[in-house]
Amino acid sequence: MNMHRREMIKKAGALALGATGWSVLPVVGSPSAKPVNKLPRWKGFNVLDFFNPDPRNKRQTTLEDHFRWMADWGFDFVRVPMAYPYYVDFDRTRPIAKAEVCRISVARVHDVVDLVEMANRCGLHVSLNLHRAPGFCVNAGFEEPYNLWQDPEAMEAFTFHWAYWAKVFRHKTSNQISFDLLNEPCWRENMNDQFSKRTAVPKELYRSLIIKGFDAIRMASRKHLVIADGNNIGTEVIDNIQELDVGQSCRGYAPGLVSHYRAPWVFQHPDDLPDVSWPRMDNGKLQDKSWLREQFAPWIALVEQGGGVHCGECGAWRETPHDVALAWMDDMFSVLTEHGIGFALWEFNGEFGILNSGRKDVQYEDWYGHKLDRKMLTLLRKFVSHHG
Repeated sequence: MNMHRREMIKKAGALALGATGWSVLPVVGSPSAKPVNKLPRWKGFNVLDFFNPDPRNKRQTTLEDHFRWMADWGFDFVRVPMAYPYYVDFDRTRPIAKAEVCRISVARVHDVVDLVEMANRCGLHVSLNLHRAPGFCVNAGFEEPYNLWQDPEAMEAFTFHWAYWAKVFRHKTSNQISFDLLNEPCWRENMNDQFSKRTAVPKELYRSLIIKGFDAIRMASRKHLVIADGNNIGTEVIDNIQELDVGQSCRGYAPGLVSHYRAPWVFQHPDDLPDVSWPRMDNGKLQDKSWLREQFAPWIALVEQGGGVHCGECGAWRETPHDVALAWMDDMFSVLTEHGIGFALWEFNGEFGILNSGRKDVQYEDWYGHKLDRKMLTLLRKFVSHHG
């Protein structure tokens, strides 16, 4: 089995080298009499094993027991946001060079393969996502050698990486794995400044990236689902890819003051923020469940038009008061569930999660040595079992 896997990984690298410039495969679909979400209503979590660019600073290690708990609690989905430098081989004492961006580390690829295998053994679908792709990440903190939106070399490297992963997991079924092309695309004025001006990616430019990634994956396997995050950090529906067999991933972070209360990577002066509540007034406007429906309206419309939508990230950081977080999440998941849209909490184990979140206002339950937020888990499970 190990020999087979090693050969599979090596072949994937060789085949991926020729993965640029393919034409879009035609997709034939039949209209449905009743609007049904084209994507499954997956429910689950993000796990951050490969989130950090440097494997020496690995953020967490997800064990098979963790996946078993998810499955036992009724969840069926895991999103795996990866930073590509985690699994490439280069001299980490200096910034990565262009020539090193596609130098795959087979040892690190085994890390990813092992995680996917564990999740699948527990009956969980895995969504593999490039959180940091060559030349782009919504977060600063790693010096890129080029810009994905401006440099053809970066776009070619992006295509190479997806061709590679599609080959590695070619043997998997569409029930076992799908591919989420790029986390929260946006056009940032300065890639190395977290607070620099940010806008949506020009529509045709983002469309061209989606087509390249779609082609790379479908040339390896016509069966796997491909998902594109909404434009402008996952907030805007992509309205020019209707002919592609591509699902879309939205976000459950509105309003940001609730989801990311006092988060220093979002607010430059977190100590100056007002108290937060839910429902809440904002400049004379009531933000409540009806307001959330308005925020999700474009995504709901996409489902009604025959598209596929999943909320790939959602949740509240540890500084949001627990009662506020739970009330807001209850309303948000209710709106999503009404329209057959699934969700993945950011994250399972950590500051947004149900395990070891570090919240100061939670009475944790001991769960095999972990601190379990039972109230949040109970809330999530209400929507796991809901049939909408």
